[in-house]
Amino acid sequence: MADPAQPAVLLARDDTDPAVAVVTLNRPAKYNALTVELKEALLTAVAEVAGDESVRAVVITGSGKAFCVGQDLGEHATALETDPSTAFDTVREHYNPLILAVTGTAKPVIAAINGACVGAGLGLALAADLRIAAEGLSFATAFTGIGLTADSGLSAGLAHAVGVSRATELLLLGEKFTAEDARNWGLVRDVVPAEDVLPAALGLARRLAAGPTRAYAEVKAAIRFGAVNELPAVLEHEADAQVRLAATTDHQRAVADFLAKKTPTFEGR
Repeated sequence: MADPAQPAVLLARDDTDPAVAVVTLNRPAKYNALTVELKEALLTAVAEVAGDESVRAVVITGSGKAFCVGQDLGEHATALETDPSTAFDTVREHYNPLILAVTGTAKPVIAAINGACVGAGLGLALAADLRIAAEGLSFATAFTGIGLTADSGLSAGLAHAVGVSRATELLLLGEKFTAEDARNWGLVRDVVPAEDVLPAALGLARRLAAGPTRAYAEVKAAIRFGAVNELPAVLEHEADAQVRLAATTDHQRAVADFLAKKTPTFEGR
């Protein structure tokens, strides 16, 4: 049972740079296991920051000792007992919209993985654009251990991050892997002491928030497009994006600043 005095998700602005929004999963006693309440609150928070023009970068993290250990199996067991035919409706009703909301936002999203990251929690982390992880934490896919296949886009996200062969191994065997493994495989950008995860993620978010956010949005869209289209279509998509960006103030000023040997500043327009 959730603590009614504590919101399932915390949404705040970075004290140093209010253009950075911080979304925190807030069920620390349950290792941020995903209930319907938490999934709905997380989707609401992501949609809010995605639609707020004053937000230029987003950090997603967990409270307590875990980032997110995936589905709350207690809630899932109750759903199975109540009606097995509807127990998995949450995949289409909650997980799919959440992952699409995270991947679809034009703003850079950083996962500050402060602790254990399992199942749908790993899917959520992979939906972010960049990841920073705490030293010594454990990751796992976990789905086959309870007789399931992946959800939360993990089958595609993991293959994209670490390659098909390793993703197949991780999904079939469900074996744990460490933050250091994840760094070696290119799944996370950096591994730092646990107390430094959020500060490091905020530092990266501030850097991105000060950058050419219109260009970042086009980069994200191009990567998604390129994952499902052939090269001729990708080339056309890139050309169209270049035309759009050529008309932005950010690009035009940056070119002038470069020629004047000045450091460019970006406003996202």
